[in-house]
Amino acid sequence: MAVSRADGRGNEDLRPLGIVYEKLARVDGSARFGFGEMEVLASVSGPIEVRLAAEQPSRATIEVNVRPLSSLPGTESKALAASLRGLLTPSIILSRNPRTLIQLVIQSLTPSLTDRFSPSLVAASINAASLALLNGGSIPMTGVVCAAAVASLHPAFEEATSTLVLDPSEAESHTAAASGCFAYLFTTETGESQESPAIPGARLVWTNWHAKNGTFDEGELSRARALGLVGAETVWRAIKRSIPQMDGLPSLPAVGHLSAEVLEGAAQDEDDIKVSDRESDDAKIET
Repeated sequence: MAVSRADGRGNEDLRPLGIVYEKLARVDGSARFGFGEMEVLASVSGPIEVRLAAEQPSRATIEVNVRPLSSLPGTESKALAASLRGLLTPSIILSRNPRTLIQLVIQSLTPSLTDRFSPSLVAASINAASLALLNGGSIPMTGVVCAAAVASLHPAFEEATSTLVLDPSEAESHTAAASGCFAYLFTTETGESQESPAIPGARLVWTNWHAKNGTFDEGELSRARALGLVGAETVWRAIKRSIPQMDGLPSLPAVGHLSAEVLEGAAQDEDDIKVSDRESDDAKIET
């Protein structure tokens, strides 16, 4: 069932994605990610020297610090930092750099209506962290973690069922019956995903779905997980297209009619070159 959203989006529409690779000083990689006006800045340093107490002999140590837009980090920030450390770990090959530290700092750039991080802000934090790790280039990775938020909005009529929407605004999350963030690890492994056969290598690594009334609906959670995968895949494809920005190049165009024409023209040019080369070789033989 479609609902009328304040910004005119459809139920499965994300806000415009913003990806900027920053060039912050004294860090190895940095990036800014946003859903519309909701933005998060992340930076990564590493592998660097680690404190003796945190040193691990067979793997690198991951440290994540989450900072709100204002005030000092509290319990909510520390809980989110612990979750990010856990969900990002599967994407990093820690055994390559033992006895070192990988330090992530995530800074919210958006004011919040409450003291809690909204699901969309959590998703933006995860995506920004993945972008910073990619931008660093010094940390070996098995894949990229991408996330999207989902909310279950109250029905307009009492007898109607609730409706799931992708990338809820903070106002929608505040009034939703249930909401949460879903993070998926996208890899280049062959084979089909258990979550979605159409997306190779997509694996759910974290979710924080919760209902305000305390009632758990397994069917709704399953539908929300599937919708979250749709949003995470959209983010993943946007990240792939943004990679050239790291070197100051324009983003790769989306595959479409124009791209097909360009590829077809390039293939024709290549065939012409091969024909010309063969004619030149024949002339040499006759001589």
